[in-house]
Amino acid sequence: MARNTENPQERSINRIVEGTAFQGDISCESNIRIDGKFEGNLTTSGRLVVGPSGSIDGTVNCQNCDVEGKMKGKVTVEQLFSLKAASAVEGEVFYGQLSIEPGAEMTGTCYMGTKVKDIKQGDRQEAQKEERTA
Repeated sequence: MARNTENPQERSINRIVEGTAFQGDISCESNIRIDGKFEGNLTTSGRLVVGPSGSIDGTVNCQNCDVEGKMKGKVTVEQLFSLKAASAVEGEVFYGQLSIEPGAEMTGTCYMGTKVKDIKQGDRQEAQKEERTA
């Protein structure tokens, strides 16, 4: 008999389903999917998925992020930030890597690269200095 060696947190997905509106703070270790409306601060050490009917307005910190819906605010993605064709993102965005499908909308200020951790910790002067010299 085969043993299940998967971490239970890797299989766990938190959800805010379509038709649900939530306002406040969310902090989780596992993945999270938003198909409803969320307003506030969201922090996860897993993947964030914003479904086609989902919207987020606030501050987001996550490892990876896939967006099909709408996001507005300050977004920090440690690794891959993926925008699908129907997505719309507005605000200040920090990411390690970026993938954008044709049709996706992104408005605001974008910061890419290895400085994500420094910027996240408040070391914005270093990033601005590099930005001017680039």
